[in-house]
Amino acid sequence: MMFGNWANDNMGTSCGVLRILILSLVLNLISGVIFNGTVAKAQSAQLAGFPKAPETVEYHPTTGSRVKLGQLLFYDKILSGNRNIACATCHHHNQASADGLSLPVGEGGVGVGPKRTVGAGIHLIEQRVPRNSPALFNLGAKEFTTLFTDGRVSLDPTDGTGFNTPAEEDLPPGLETVMAAQALFPVTSAVEMAGEFGENDVANAANRGVEYVWPLLAKRLRGIAEYITLFRKAFPDIKTPSEITMVHAANALAEFQMSEWRSDQSPFDHFLRGDKEALTAGEKRGLDLFYGDAGCSQCHSGVFQTDHKFYAIVMPQIGFPLTRRFDPVVRDRGRLNETDQRADQYRFRTPSLRNVTETAPYGHSGAFRTLEAVVRHHLDPVKSYENYDRGQVILPPHPRLDQLDFMAMDNHREAKSLINANELTVRLLSDAQIDDLLRFLKTLTDKKSLMGKLGIPRSVPSGLKVD
Repeated sequence: MMFGNWANDNMGTSCGVLRILILSLVLNLISGVIFNGTVAKAQSAQLAGFPKAPETVEYHPTTGSRVKLGQLLFYDKILSGNRNIACATCHHHNQASADGLSLPVGEGGVGVGPKRTVGAGIHLIEQRVPRNSPALFNLGAKEFTTLFTDGRVSLDPTDGTGFNTPAEEDLPPGLETVMAAQALFPVTSAVEMAGEFGENDVANAANRGVEYVWPLLAKRLRGIAEYITLFRKAFPDIKTPSEITMVHAANALAEFQMSEWRSDQSPFDHFLRGDKEALTAGEKRGLDLFYGDAGCSQCHSGVFQTDHKFYAIVMPQIGFPLTRRFDPVVRDRGRLNETDQRADQYRFRTPSLRNVTETAPYGHSGAFRTLEAVVRHHLDPVKSYENYDRGQVILPPHPRLDQLDFMAMDNHREAKSLINANELTVRLLSDAQIDDLLRFLKTLTDKKSLMGKLGIPRSVPSGLKVD
């Protein structure tokens, strides 16, 4: 009875309050839609093709003792044939886990980053590394199951080794992740870390087969007391020094890389997690273009802006490309090198765009010096190729290789084949739209991740110089 009297006495007031609440709700809904459409899209469960922000469960777990061991191995030149180059030389902390060059200067070079030189005299390099040094961000995420731009290392449950690699059945057992499988191969490459035949025992072993390299490097590690202690701490299955293998080293290297460069705290990540103010108006316009009319997300989709697939996009070929054995033409045919399928010629894996503003130059050959240049290339690849400015490359001078760096591009028949394989359609964007697109790409930068978690060690157990 008392409730009835209260309701009757306050009916007018209640209706007024209800009208205010409804009006407020409508205004909030309208403001969400007007917000460039992006807030509504981001909150509406993938309707616009937006990814979700990365979560810890999506990464491989790592252990501190292995990560620390991996850091030291990553910077230790003991793993190179001539003891003059480390994994970090081409994937350096000061270069956002890459090297800042169009094509790396591997074994025999001097220095790091864009200032690295090609050596001199008897130490002058024989060849540049055939492909651009990729950044290492978020490779600890479980979705990265295929590595290298041609995909030549990948998970493969149907294979007896668990992986598809150039070593095939000679791949040793015990590798825990695809990152560990990948870590075994740079040390076997003459141009990357092993050195040329006749220079050292590792290079000589590589000439026989990659499987002969790994025991020699493990023997080096077993001869260093500090490494014995670190390996036994990281791997309880190791009872005596003789049990240390390159599989243990590869698993440690993998855990370090997977842990070190996790990048998922960018402004875009904060936006996906509900922070409406994380992006500016121009960045939101770029976001709409990226996931809309510009067509970027057709390939650069998913949590880390990659679908992990392979496409032919008329990327200029620089240097002495990774040419298949017995191929009479100097060229890099990309995915075809792995599959032997003609449909895969000139296709390369879609790279992740995390921290893309910090990892120039761009493309599997490092052909584009700036982010704007490579974005414009994607909008009209054929026109971009035909008008390519060769001055964009960042390569240290070499008395002989300078004359060969554009050999593939100067082959007109090969250039025509490359163009005919193009899979991208022309996209017409104004300069203002391209500026907005670049603004959005900058929101994929997680500044705290650029220098990694552990960074550069002051020294390594071998006592060799740390770059």
